[in-house]
Formats: sequence, C-alpha cells, structure tokens
Amino acid sequence: MVDGRELLVAVSARRKRLGLTVERDGTLTLRAPVSCEAARAETFVRQSRAWIESKLRLRDRHRPAHPVREFRDGESFRYLGREYRLLLVDVGGTPVRLVAGRLRMDKAVAAEPRRARRELIAWYRNAGLRWSNGRLQPWAARMEVTEPAVTVRDVGNRWGTYRPGEGEAGQMALHWAVFQLPAHLVDYVIAHELAHIRVSGHGPDYWTLLKRAIPECEARKEELDDLGRRLWLGQAAEQG
Repeated sequence: MVDGRELLVAVSARRKRLGLTVERDGTLTLRAPVSCEAARAETFVRQSRAWIESKLRLRDRHRPAHPVREFRDGESFRYLGREYRLLLVDVGGTPVRLVAGRLRMDKAVAAEPRRARRELIAWYRNAGLRWSNGRLQPWAARMEVTEPAVTVRDVGNRWGTYRPGEGEAGQMALHWAVFQLPAHLVDYVIAHELAHIRVSGHGPDYWTLLKRAIPECEARKEELDDLGRRLWLGQAAEQG
C-alpha cells in the first residue's frame, strides 16, 4: 500500500528496473528486481502518480463491455476475427464443432448454460492451441528465440503470460479469449510474450525488440485494447 493505493508486487531476479502495470481490472502491479529496497519502490510509485492516474482515466473512458451469452440458436461467436452463428443440433457426439461456417452445439449442452459455457471455452482452448502451435515457430525464428511450451487457458487479467525456467525455453500461456481476435492481433500477443524470453518487463529495451519484429506494434496494441474490452470472456446468462 502506497499513499492509500493498493498494489500487487512481483519480484523477479531477471528484472533490472522497477516497472508498473495497470491491469485490465484496474489493479496495479509493481514489478521489482530482487535487490530493490522498499523505500526506493515507494518513491518510484509516488513519482509515477501522474502516469497511474492518466492510465486509470483512459481505462474509465474505455470501460469493458463484455457480452453475456445465452447459447441460443443464431447467437454469434467470433473465432480469429470472423463471426460464426451458433446452430443447435440434436445429433449428440462432440459438444461443439465448427462445420461449414456454423458453430454447432448439441442442444442438450445448450440447455445447461454452465455446461455450455464450459464446453465452448474448451473448444476455444483446443482450436486456439492447434492454431498457435502452427504460428509459434515462424515468430520465434523472427525474434531469434527458442520456442517455449504453449498452453491455452484462462490467464486472468492478461492476454498472455511467459514464465522462464519451465522447460528448455520456458512456458507461454495464452488466454483462450484472444482467439476471438483477428489473426494479426493474436500474432501480436504471441510476439509480445516471445519478447519476454529476451527482455523482462516493458521498458524501452523491450519495446525496441518488439518493434523490430512488428514495426506497427503500437497500433496493434491500441487495436487490441479496443477490441479486447468487447470480447466474450465466458459470461453466461442464468437459466430460468
């Protein structure tokens, strides 16, 4: 807690500088090197007050508008930027499938919103993992890093994470919801996390590296911020 403002603190041996991140839910994360003293960290947060307030004002102007789904026939869902209509079928078998331009869901599954939510998220996870495994190698080669292991799951308030030391080249996790975005924005999230293999945090060196791989990375970040607040994140209408 600094001046009445609560922060999460993440300490890393890989960091050399202090850094602040405003998460999607408005929480603040202070990232610090192991050797950083508490007094230095508090001073850094106080000196960043104007930056924090500007980021929070920007967030207030772009409040999330995540939709709620009812899993009804004809409801739309996005995958890699394209819109697909839900078609309820009565054939059993695989709970959710993408066939001939329609996202097909078993009627028995759709009748139970919690189960429908679970099965549709599982579909995004499986489809997203297959797609991202095909994209990872070209991006890793472009950024001159070793491919990390990849999982697709709910990673909370981030679109992706990278953790070193889990396997030969670390572990990347992508949020299942990002696969609703157009492919070029999913590529941006992948490249964003790959850059952390070489540079921790989001300082100048990090953005220099990312900009070499994606010269228009700032524009893509703005597009992600805009579209991301309107993605379906799993909210389901209550039955009844």
